[in-house]
Amino acid sequence: MFTFKHKPCAWSSAEFWLIVGAEDGDGEARVEIAVIGGGNGGYAAAADLAEHGHGVRLWRRDPEAFQPVLDMQSLLLHDAMGTREVRLGLATTDLAAALRDTELVILPVPAFAQPELARAMAAHLVEGQIVLMPPGSFGSYVLDRELRRAGIDATLVFAESGTLPWLARKHGPREIAITARATRLPTGIYPTRHVDWAFGKLREAFPAIEERRDALDAALLNAGPIIHPPLILMNAGPLEHLPEWDIHNEGTQPAIRRVTDALDGERIALREALGYGAPHFPLADHYNPDGEEWMYGRRAHTRLVDSADWRERIDLERHRYMREDVAIGLAFLVSLAEWAGVDAPIARGLLALGGAVVGEDLRRTGRTLETLDLARLRKIDMQHLLRDGLYS
Repeated sequence: MFTFKHKPCAWSSAEFWLIVGAEDGDGEARVEIAVIGGGNGGYAAAADLAEHGHGVRLWRRDPEAFQPVLDMQSLLLHDAMGTREVRLGLATTDLAAALRDTELVILPVPAFAQPELARAMAAHLVEGQIVLMPPGSFGSYVLDRELRRAGIDATLVFAESGTLPWLARKHGPREIAITARATRLPTGIYPTRHVDWAFGKLREAFPAIEERRDALDAALLNAGPIIHPPLILMNAGPLEHLPEWDIHNEGTQPAIRRVTDALDGERIALREALGYGAPHFPLADHYNPDGEEWMYGRRAHTRLVDSADWRERIDLERHRYMREDVAIGLAFLVSLAEWAGVDAPIARGLLALGGAVVGEDLRRTGRTLETLDLARLRKIDMQHLLRDGLYS
């Protein structure tokens, strides 16, 4: 059982900016950032943000796989401008060292890793830090709940975006290739009572950020649960038969695109039923170079396919497209649609198919309003939660 209450900050907005508003020698704001996670998104975040002059600490738990980066304290960044070495402020397997004295904590990790990471970070997070999940699948609430359970009482702010700010893949133990960068990054803040100063700090690191009403608004812009479930489930045959397969190239056929559009229509209908307005970032604009500019700009899908970086082996039972985008993102969407009274037959069907593939009832075990203890809330209660956060 929990109650909602407004917990005032221990400092004013002006006092907060005195603490975190330091500038570098060129007069440009420099943000001290911890990047938590050693996957494609973690390496892209660390390299890109460090190259833009921010102080970046990169943490990864696996010392053996991380050793080349630990030795060199740098990453090799490859994009349309070529390849260059980018020095990091710190590469470390010490979580406390990574988080110490940072203003922004970025978790570009699969959503299923959020609870464990929250528990690991609890002893090291301090007043005033912003924790960004790009994207989050309503991870803002998940982290808040886990941190409160761990006994943390610091005033923290959580943010989540509609996508990872980079289309990126590793090319080696310390090399990251960035195919596209987000030109529009819809982002929501949780709790929203901290929205003013939080967006100010986030924009120093991510100028492409577009403010959304709250974290649930942003969670319902997450493209992963829309694009990946049809692609993996409707390509299950070649994925299990061939050593590797590019679901974004050979796997994106007209019939699959029609299913994706129908699923996206259910997402947009849910957003509208909950009172969230445009832009809804329909996924069709990602594929259509003449449509409205999507999150990665125009023709990003063409660049993604041309890179061939997404030709890979996908284990249908363990890959994050199943364990994150189906078991977490799609399960959350289905449960939220049922809570809001919005029919979502395509989402329900794909969730059931995914569950059959992995041998698990994902509607019951996935990330849902029920497993988050939120199904009993009235809509007014949900609004209070999004505004004030959760204190138990």
